[in-house]
Amino acid sequence: MATTSDVTLTNDKHIPRNIIMVVADGMGPAYTTAYRNYADDPSTPAIETGILDEILVGNASTYPAAVSGYVTDSAAAATALATGVKSYNGAIGVDANKQPVESVLQRAKKLGMRTGVAVTSQINHATPASYLAHNESRKNYDAIADSFYDDKVNGHFVANVMLGGGTQYFVREDRNLVTAFTENGYQYVEAYDELASVPAGSDVIGLFAPVGLPAALDDENHHRLSYMTEHAIKHLENPEGFFLLVEASQVDWAGHANDIGSAMAEMDDMSVTVSYLHDYVAAHPDTLVVLTADHSTGGLTIGANGVYEWHPEYLRNMQSSVSSIAVNMVSEDSPAGYAEAQLGFTFEGDDTARVTDIAALPDFEARETALKAFLDEKTNTGWTTGGHTGVDVEVFAFGAGAHAFAGQLDNTDIAKTFFQYLEAK
Repeated sequence: MATTSDVTLTNDKHIPRNIIMVVADGMGPAYTTAYRNYADDPSTPAIETGILDEILVGNASTYPAAVSGYVTDSAAAATALATGVKSYNGAIGVDANKQPVESVLQRAKKLGMRTGVAVTSQINHATPASYLAHNESRKNYDAIADSFYDDKVNGHFVANVMLGGGTQYFVREDRNLVTAFTENGYQYVEAYDELASVPAGSDVIGLFAPVGLPAALDDENHHRLSYMTEHAIKHLENPEGFFLLVEASQVDWAGHANDIGSAMAEMDDMSVTVSYLHDYVAAHPDTLVVLTADHSTGGLTIGANGVYEWHPEYLRNMQSSVSSIAVNMVSEDSPAGYAEAQLGFTFEGDDTARVTDIAALPDFEARETALKAFLDEKTNTGWTTGGHTGVDVEVFAFGAGAHAFAGQLDNTDIAKTFFQYLEAK
């Protein structure tokens, strides 16, 4: 496997001024293939390639420290991606002995760069937390939120920009961290469009939901990650460079839920974000973007039940998530008609009768499960688990220094290479 010694710094063009790390949480290889088919133009004979096909450079192993076996959780994987150190499942920025280890974002801050995170989970969730904090357990959400304010790097807050969800962890009865940040010069926003009025170069905390953001299908902005990313960069740009973590957090959540409709919508939000970043790098060639997953979730299969078919056409026009449909259909005069409009395809055969029966189920969870099964049958989608799997994940990279991420890597190699680039600056 590659190590930092494999990185060749032959001239300054290989040393990025800015580093943007994109984590598509839970995005195993089946997700990228499924998205290519989902995004395909069915009016043409060929399946078109997309931005991910253009920037694929390699693969990475994802296993955690030996104490946790072969299948990682998001905390151990994020700690590896952020620090270059393998740790146990549940670890936030600490090694297997529960000792703090420095992240690449923290090193960037130490070197005078501006730093930030833009995520669709709560900002103190496992992945952003592993770049910003140190804690023995990912479940200690309040303590992790506190550390964003309390733990400094060279006397400065570790992140200049924090965008995502998590209000309930930052505005609590025992402590109001939002007030504390604003008293120290941060701009606070509660709605996406408020970001547009914040002067460029500001320190910003934006919390847009009590916990994670709404699912992409249900959010007022289906491409909220690309919007947050664009505004995060606006506030991070400076002569010394910046480090930005971007996380498409809810690819993972859709995988855990075995929800193919939401999985493709979250992948679409991520893909639009990467396309924006590709254009940004074209205009700012001293910027490096690396995209990978922390692990794969759900054991997604494109085709199931011995049938050699997959039908993404049933997903392309969805107007809301199956969770939202399961909540709202019971109050509709025609539950099946409502579901048909929200799912975005014309019912045929016994579809109407089946969905009418689903609407009559007594509780939300039963309706949601039945609607997901209905979509899985329509698309012929398979799942093997509601958890994670141990497969390798793809690595994508472009911009200054992207050559170092080609081939078969371990997830720790990504952070090790970032550290070398940061020191070379």
